[in-house]
Amino acid sequence: MPSIPQPLVPDDDGSADAAVSSALAAFSEGTGEAGAVIAALGGARLLVPVVAVLTESEVGAHGLRQEKESEMALPKLVGKDGREAVVAFTGADALRRWRPDARPVQATTRKVCQAAVRENAAAVVVDVAGPVPFVIEGVVLRAFAAVESGTVGELGPEVTVARMEEAPAHPRRRLGRLFRGRS
Repeated sequence: MPSIPQPLVPDDDGSADAAVSSALAAFSEGTGEAGAVIAALGGARLLVPVVAVLTESEVGAHGLRQEKESEMALPKLVGKDGREAVVAFTGADALRRWRPDARPVQATTRKVCQAAVRENAAAVVVDVAGPVPFVIEGVVLRAFAAVESGTVGELGPEVTVARMEEAPAHPRRRLGRLFRGRS
């Protein structure tokens, strides 16, 4: 019999992580950089939406079409250029803003990126309906996915991935310097 996995954070109230919200707000206002958002998302819990999709219907005794069978699905966005993206949300409010009927599933940013790569999606769009949308794509998407799957060595020489065990006193300041190439 299949088992339902335990949530990442059993007492999760659906609130967005304060560090992620702060980094996204600063990025939106032009006072923060994408590197700070990426650093904050690195260890964050995201909510991935799951929605019911009708797979079969029938006409009931009352003469109206009704659901007979449905499946749960992970929705994807499709851009004008045909590229697909997985959607994820920093919190339940952002998820409801996008689609109130979606059900949240907890996942780490790295796990969401790994799923996107596995699904051949070009990106993960965080908080697509706001308050601050953010796109993880390209090398960053592949790096998050590789860290999760343990395949960092396959990324190639143009990508450096580091995992910090203990955060420094001012992680944003230090990571911001790393992303700008300063020491």
